[in-house]
Amino acid sequence: MKLNRIVTAIVLLAVISATAFAAGEKEAAASTAAKPLRIAVVMPSATTDMAFSQSMWNALLKVQAAMGGPSALELKYSENMFNVPDAAAALRDYASQGFDIVIGHGSQYGSSIREVAPDFPEVVFAWGTDVNNFGLPNVYAYTAAAEQGGYVNGVLAALLNKTGKIGVTGPIEVGDAKTYIDGFVNGVNSVGKNIAISKTWTGSFSDVALMTAAAKTHIANGAGALTGSSQSVVGSIGACKEAGNVLWFGTQSDQATLAPALTVASQVYDWEGMLNDIIANRKAGKLGGDAFVLTLANGGLKVAYNHGFALPADVKAKADAAIAGIKNGSIKATP
Repeated sequence: MKLNRIVTAIVLLAVISATAFAAGEKEAAASTAAKPLRIAVVMPSATTDMAFSQSMWNALLKVQAAMGGPSALELKYSENMFNVPDAAAALRDYASQGFDIVIGHGSQYGSSIREVAPDFPEVVFAWGTDVNNFGLPNVYAYTAAAEQGGYVNGVLAALLNKTGKIGVTGPIEVGDAKTYIDGFVNGVNSVGKNIAISKTWTGSFSDVALMTAAAKTHIANGAGALTGSSQSVVGSIGACKEAGNVLWFGTQSDQATLAPALTVASQVYDWEGMLNDIIANRKAGKLGGDAFVLTLANGGLKVAYNHGFALPADVKAKADAAIAGIKNGSIKATP
């Protein structure tokens, strides 16, 4: 009898232990499943700059919403990181905190990514705009074929221009700022009208005052339309509004709300598809090694017409034809 009771007790203890172990396993599994993906991004300007930084932040928010919100995707950002050493420190800090994906959203951050990424081989790093991943297995590079939307904006600007002069206000003649303006000039010239294009490179991505002064100089010299790139173009758009009759053509983000009566169209960068690819690759075990390019054909670039601007149907048709031609390869945005 005593032996039976001992055996029964041992069996009960075994059952209780097995049940407790199973419950612990389930709790651990639930905890792991509930852990959100963590993405951090370092940006040269504000998330509300209506240009480069906002294009990335908007895309991240769309990805977060599609995944189910903050419980599925945690997002953190550092903005206005004009100082590259400060940005490098932020990139390292996010990786040290265990973020799964760390993005350096600015071509000036390339050397920092190259230095930091090897120290965190399990962290995915991404940076742009460039196509160089430095041969590192945990680095993605990305860029935008900005010349494509630039060409379309150039076609529109040439067809709508009434003064025979167009002004360009750029920051530094590098990266997507340069390719956008190259495409824009080619688009203007493709129309075959005798239009003079004047360019000013301010030497700064962030100096709004310099961009404003450059835009005002172009307007004073008779420019009937302006375009430009970088977060500092808010100064150029302000100059168009002050003049009251100078058309604006935007890039990077939809800038129509800044000048509803004067903005004709904006090229919009949509990084959402690229971000989804990086997330899917990470889940499959691929932490880097690729370069992504946004184009009109893959939907990473979009031309957003301002519905508040009365765009003549024949002009829009020619712009649409340019978009179709670039997509199918019959039109080259740059020579």
